[in-house]
Amino acid sequence: MSPQSLGRTLVIANPTAHSGKGEGAAVFATRFFSSFHSATSSCEVRLTENAGDAQRMASDAFGYQTVLALGGDGVIHEVINGLMLIPEDERPRLGIIPMGSGNDFARTLGMTKNDAERSIAELLSGEERTIDLGNVNGVYFMQTLSFGLDAAIAIDTTNRRANNTTQAGATLYATSGIKILVTGFRGWPYYAVVDGEPIEGIDLAFAVQNGPTYGGGFRICPSAVPNDGYLDLCLTVSKPSLPRSLALFGLIRFGKHTKSRALLLKRIHHVEVSFDGEEQPPCQVDGEQLSADKYDISVVPNALRVIVPSNCTW
Repeated sequence: MSPQSLGRTLVIANPTAHSGKGEGAAVFATRFFSSFHSATSSCEVRLTENAGDAQRMASDAFGYQTVLALGGDGVIHEVINGLMLIPEDERPRLGIIPMGSGNDFARTLGMTKNDAERSIAELLSGEERTIDLGNVNGVYFMQTLSFGLDAAIAIDTTNRRANNTTQAGATLYATSGIKILVTGFRGWPYYAVVDGEPIEGIDLAFAVQNGPTYGGGFRICPSAVPNDGYLDLCLTVSKPSLPRSLALFGLIRFGKHTKSRALLLKRIHHVEVSFDGEEQPPCQVDGEQLSADKYDISVVPNALRVIVPSNCTW
């Protein structure tokens, strides 16, 4: 297949992604698009320096046909929230050059991870599709939202990466999960209304997904696809013992937990959730921390055009 032109293109790159490998990927992208003029009509590469830069850059991307997010799920999350500030009829399509530790959104799209050359080749030979997004309290997410244990693990992995751990991806997520489970994690009582149906329990697992994985490949909602008009929910409806919790955690890695009586898995359009007690549980959205007293979560169908590899399976 002949490479397609991405049109006027903006690359938003996080040079610190994947322990600094994002910088080399940004250099490669700059050289590639400068050398292969048929790939774009013009290309600009901008580097982020601080949190929020990617969202601001994306929100200003008027007149571009394509915005490429180079980095991990955090920079992609920011870029998507910036793009959603642009009116739909002017909104550029999104492409990603995945350079992160978790790369869960890249898994959903079927993109090659941590290889800028192959990712760009997939973009140029790929095709455009439309995906849904999730929205929680006005914040968009492309992959994952979770509370309690799930979020505590995600936040712990972020902190460990900041402290230069040698672990990455699913291994990092697994070791953080075991650490938190065996150090007295008790969960938080929750009350939720799921598409009009009230549900309550103890939050051991509470994840709302647009794609199937979180934590670098843990298949928490293995049936989730990003263009079906739904979000996928996995939550604890009864609290298992510590040994059973550890076993479930291992099963989630491969999506083998779906028949557990302790869990509810369901496709949803809307959920509202609040937590009892003075202390609110941690919450993460695409790996970024979020804090609120109550959470209003809904699917936004057909929200964004993305470029996926030509062999994408959904």
